[in-house]
Amino acid sequence: MSALESNESTRLLLNGWVENLAQVLESMTDVRPAITWQSASGTPADLNVGADADVLWWEQPCQLSPDAEIWLGAPRQTWEHASTLTLKAAGLETSGPGETQSTWLEIVGQWTSALARTLGFHLGREVSCGTGVEKRPPDSTHEWITVSLTFADTALPPVVVAFSAPLAAVLTAAPAADDETAEAVPQQHACDAQTPEKLPGAVRNIDLLLDVELPVSISFGKTHLALKDVLKLTTGSIVELNRGVNEPVEVLVNHCLVARGEVVVVEGNYGIRIQQISSRQDRLRSIR
Repeated sequence: MSALESNESTRLLLNGWVENLAQVLESMTDVRPAITWQSASGTPADLNVGADADVLWWEQPCQLSPDAEIWLGAPRQTWEHASTLTLKAAGLETSGPGETQSTWLEIVGQWTSALARTLGFHLGREVSCGTGVEKRPPDSTHEWITVSLTFADTALPPVVVAFSAPLAAVLTAAPAADDETAEAVPQQHACDAQTPEKLPGAVRNIDLLLDVELPVSISFGKTHLALKDVLKLTTGSIVELNRGVNEPVEVLVNHCLVARGEVVVVEGNYGIRIQQISSRQDRLRSIR
């Protein structure tokens, strides 16, 4: 068994990250794939993973430690299928190879960003991704996982994910957690925290989280546009939103709805006067 899978805390972290891929694909294709993963150890030669022309490789550095990198290799059948579903969901029935490939790399970008957020939560500090490039892993790479996707009845060849030795060391050295806490915390959204007395294990000490900075944003409304309409946008274009001028705007914390209010001006800057704190049901609906 690989060290990535034998370490309970690391296994739970990877469970959550792989689940992120299903969420990204569902948001982009309107179809949620069934997804599984398994780990493996060895060099590319040991695992029969090489410079196959039909595998699209992407190298993604993590600004976590020197040489902390991840490589994702997707067989052509897999990235073309996922990209085609994405483009169809956007109203594009046909597309060229370049557009299909760039669509897959957009999916990869969102997925690797999710890994940075997951690692940041796991390690208790901010983690971000650097600039990625198309590049296969070096022959010395040793820690891998394979991620299998199934859309409806279509089982696709697995995506291969390789971890550099420094990144694998960070993953396997991550703080240990008791089973109850480890299962609960990765699934829990920042805006849906339980009260301190109900949190399991070490999470009870809410004081440890009070200085954590969370992004706050204001949503004036949303709309859906076909990709062809997006491409027509120019300076002066008007996009109509789904909220009336007299309706309250939404206050989002860590992309989760927490309150509604009205726009005010404070010393020359825009501000929000809170008028309503969102219910638990509203918060849950906002993260689906």
